[in-house]
Amino acid sequence: DTKAVFDFSHTVTVLFILTCALVYVTLLEETPQDTTYNAKRGIVASILVFLCFGVTQAKDGPFTRPHPAYWRFWLCVTVVYELFLIFILFQTVHDGRQFMKYIDPKLGVPLPERDYGGNCLMYDPGNTTDPFHNIWDKIDGFVPAHFLGWYIKTLMIRDWWMCMIISVMFEFLEYSLEHQLPNFSECWWDHWIMDVLVCNGLGIYCGMKTLAWLSMKPYQWQGLWNILTYKGKIKRIAFQFTPYSWVKFEWKPASNLRRWLAVLGIIFMFLLAELNTFYLKFVLWMPPEHYLVLLRLVFFVNVGGVAMREIYDFMDDPKFHKKLGQQAWLVAAITVTEFLIVVKYDPNTIMLPLPFFITQCWFLGIVLIFGWTVWRFFFRDITLRYKETRQRKQEVPADRDRPLGNGSTATPSGRSKLNGSSETVRQRKS
Repeated sequence: DTKAVFDFSHTVTVLFILTCALVYVTLLEETPQDTTYNAKRGIVASILVFLCFGVTQAKDGPFTRPHPAYWRFWLCVTVVYELFLIFILFQTVHDGRQFMKYIDPKLGVPLPERDYGGNCLMYDPGNTTDPFHNIWDKIDGFVPAHFLGWYIKTLMIRDWWMCMIISVMFEFLEYSLEHQLPNFSECWWDHWIMDVLVCNGLGIYCGMKTLAWLSMKPYQWQGLWNILTYKGKIKRIAFQFTPYSWVKFEWKPASNLRRWLAVLGIIFMFLLAELNTFYLKFVLWMPPEHYLVLLRLVFFVNVGGVAMREIYDFMDDPKFHKKLGQQAWLVAAITVTEFLIVVKYDPNTIMLPLPFFITQCWFLGIVLIFGWTVWRFFFRDITLRYKETRQRKQEVPADRDRPLGNGSTATPSGRSKLNGSSETVRQRKS
């Protein structure tokens, strides 16, 4: 069996690499007086052991390209990250922030938040040297990050409407929460032109074009050694990093109440995960350009696609997928745990009351969503069932009065069927 031989050789290779890594770490220069150094080595070695075990023995997910071991690796990373978050959650605020120094000595110090608001003139006539300096000041490393992020999110969600709703809703969240985080304070054109239209909109457009190409692309896999030309071999290796097959997501949120609530839950979790990015670096004192912030985004890129596929499979075919996938559960747990860390570490900021007009807007939006839900899935269905019942009752007398083949009409009651028509009865009596 070729598959069994490959799995066995893969397991042996991983275990050999793990053994060499552990031997190398063990034979390093001992520093018994530096307990921090030894503790870090022990934690890293323990994580490596767990990751290698998970890569070889964990349950496979819905994705198989480039290799199932790759997705098993990220599943184990998800478990490690969730355990790390739980550890941080149960520390005091001071100890949790100072613990970040063990990861990077530069962390653990308060950092000022950058305010993107201020002067919102797109053309500043007072600055003769560079009247467009406000635009250039707003363009930084987050512009390509916004584009790339929404390109990948589109590949995860695979729906134009859901992506645009999440993009616009997050801008409303920034408007609503700019009194809590100065980082959310931006100019109007930064919100709606640079973010929604340029960065997010262009990323969603490119993502939808990629989805169209993936849905029309023929998926015909052939063994590498069966391909004769070198060009064909290189092309086959490159296509190894594309999906094995393609599933088009059709969310259909208005089809039934279950799917509608599921779509609302997906949008809510996406927005909460986006907010956690800003609030976590604020409460843990991490600069926006720190590599830990980037690693977290890379992590969500790899696990988010698997989680969305598991959620869609569970919604689309609940008879076959009887429970939600493991990656989807872990991503939801991570999002909630991050939010709990934010609430614990800085409750004063997170509990700052919203301005009155912001509260009115959100209350109106919630009422509209709730009202539409009740109308669509309760009142409308009751009304439709009532109309169908009434229409059926009207059709029954029409069928009974329909003329028969001999020129007579259908009898209206059971008594007439048994005793004949009323005219025949009167003739008999006479």
